[in-house]
Amino acid sequence: MSHTKRSRPRSAVAPGPLLVWHALALSACGPGEASSGAAGAPGDAETPPSAEGAAVEGADLSTGTHVVLLGTGTPNPEPAASGPATAVLVDGRAYIVDAGPGLVRRAAEAADRYGAEGLTAARLDIAFLTHLHSDHTVGLPDLIHTPWVAEREAPLKLFGPDGTVAMATHLTAAWAADLENRLSGQQPATPDGWRVDAVDIDPGVIYEDERVRVTAFAVPHTGWPEAYGYRFDGGGRSVVISGDTAPAEAIVEMCAGCDVLVHEVYSATTFRDRPPEWQSYHAQAHTSTVELAELAGRARPGILVLHHQLGWGATPEEMLAEIRAAGYDGPLAYGRDLDVY
Repeated sequence: MSHTKRSRPRSAVAPGPLLVWHALALSACGPGEASSGAAGAPGDAETPPSAEGAAVEGADLSTGTHVVLLGTGTPNPEPAASGPATAVLVDGRAYIVDAGPGLVRRAAEAADRYGAEGLTAARLDIAFLTHLHSDHTVGLPDLIHTPWVAEREAPLKLFGPDGTVAMATHLTAAWAADLENRLSGQQPATPDGWRVDAVDIDPGVIYEDERVRVTAFAVPHTGWPEAYGYRFDGGGRSVVISGDTAPAEAIVEMCAGCDVLVHEVYSATTFRDRPPEWQSYHAQAHTSTVELAELAGRARPGILVLHHQLGWGATPEEMLAEIRAAGYDGPLAYGRDLDVY
C-alpha cells in the first residue's frame, strides 16, 4: 500500500441560440422516499443547446473544458438515470465528481458517443466525492476495480470528506480475494491500477495539475458534518458543482459568474404535497426551484444546469417554469444523463 498525506494529517490509503430540450422528470429522493417522477411531454421551456448536438456535428471534446453528466439520478432505480456522477473534461482528461451506480459504463457510453478517450475505463483515475450518501458512492467499487481490469496503470486518486479514506480502505479489503486472484493468477494485470490514493480533505484548493485547479467548499446537507461542492478552473472555463445542499451562500461566492453551475433542485410546487416529516428534511437538505432561482440570479452562471432533480411528478418543463416564475432569466437547462455543456 502507498500512503500520502494532504490537507489534514490523515493517512491516505492504497489497497447562444436557444433550442427546446426534453428529458425525463427524475425524482431525487432520499432513502425510503417514494418516487413519483413522470415522463416529460414536449413543451416550450427554453434551454441552451448542450454540446451533445455540437458533438454530433464534429466538436472536439479533447480540447477545452466540457461538463458531461454521467448520472443525474437518485437513490431510486430509475432506468433512464444512473446515479449521481459528473465528469469535467479538461483538455481531454476526465475529473469525476461523485460515484453513483452505473458510473463506469455510463462513462464508456459517453466515450463512444463523443469520441472522448478520457472517459474510457482505463483513463478514469481521479475522482472527488461531495459527501458519503450511498447514492453518491455505491459506484465507487466499480470505479476502483473495473478500470483496473481494463488495464488502468495508475492508482485512483480519490478526494472527499472525512470518511473517504476509511471507505476506500474497506472497499479494497472487501475485494481482497479478487485482487489476489488477478495479481497472482494467469490473468495479466497492472501492478498498481487497483490501488487507491485517498485523501480526507478540508475546504480550499485540494488538487492542481497542469490542466486544472480544484477548490472544495463546504455546503450544508442535513445530517452530514461534512459535505462539499467543487469549483474547477481550467481550459479557459470555470465549473461549479453543488453536490447535495440546502441553499448556500458559498455557491454564490464560488460561482460568481462561472461558466457552468451544476446544481441540485426540488420542485417547490409538488413539495407542498409532501408529508410534513419529508418537508422538514428537504427544506434543510436540498434546494427548491424558488430558492435556486434567487441563488442563481446572484451567482450569474453562464448556464445553470439542473441536476439530481426531485420532481415528485413535476415534469422538466414545469420545473423550468417554476425557476422562471421565481425570477431567474439566465441560460437554463434541465440536465439528463449524457448531456454535455
